Amino acid sequence: MQRITRGGGRVVPCLLATPQINSTGLFLFKGGDVRRSEIRGQLLDTALRLFNLHGYHATGIDLIIAEAGVAKTTLYRHFDTKEDLILAALERRDEASRAEMRIFVDKRTSDPYQRLLATFDFLELSVRDKQFRGCIFMSAAGEHKEAVDPVFRAALMHKRLVLAYFEELAHAARFAEPKQIADTINLLHEGALAVAQMTRTVEPVRNSKRMVTILLAQATRSPLEPRTGTHRGDPTENASSGSAE
Repeated sequence: MQRITRGGGRVVPCLLATPQINSTGLFLFKGGDVRRSEIRGQLLDTALRLFNLHGYHATGIDLIIAEAGVAKTTLYRHFDTKEDLILAALERRDEASRAEMRIFVDKRTSDPYQRLLATFDFLELSVRDKQFRGCIFMSAAGEHKEAVDPVFRAALMHKRLVLAYFEELAHAARFAEPKQIADTINLLHEGALAVAQMTRTVEPVRNSKRMVTILLAQATRSPLEPRTGTHRGDPTENASSGSAE
């Protein structure tokens, strides 16, 4: 665990105003305090960008505060150690990336079967990004190799949550073996990301989508339950009749 040593920091001037640090560690401007959460978000976004570009070990605290334009004392009030900063940054990216995928897929199609394929369209967009340097979670696990390392575990948790989303989609698409379908899609996602990191092209993602399209077409799905109108036990029956109890 790398400890952040206090003291000796320099304040990077702000172009909008001359900042001062108040007793809570926040910048003071003419318009009032910048909210603590905004500064924390600024630090996390800066850290994520630099971790993606240079790696976790190679990115020092001094570079992060210089790029973020904050004082060291401000950073200390949010994160006691570099490990704390990495964990918070990964949590931020995890929540954002999973939400972005879900929103993209939901907007793409309402068909659960097609939503599984749409996850690869989202992956292609990620690979097309000019800042793409591979999976930031795989990089974190690669630089923190011990399975008990909190950073490794945070990266693993992200992968498990993404896998759970794939299984959720597979259930909705009525596949007889949703866990197996999810595992297959996850493997193709991870493989495509790894190859795309080397080739810097979207072809690995497109090839993976073509492969999963064939596999899904051959997979067993449960039949749709016939809809014959209102019957005993149908929740719409109680809703329509209204309950006076």
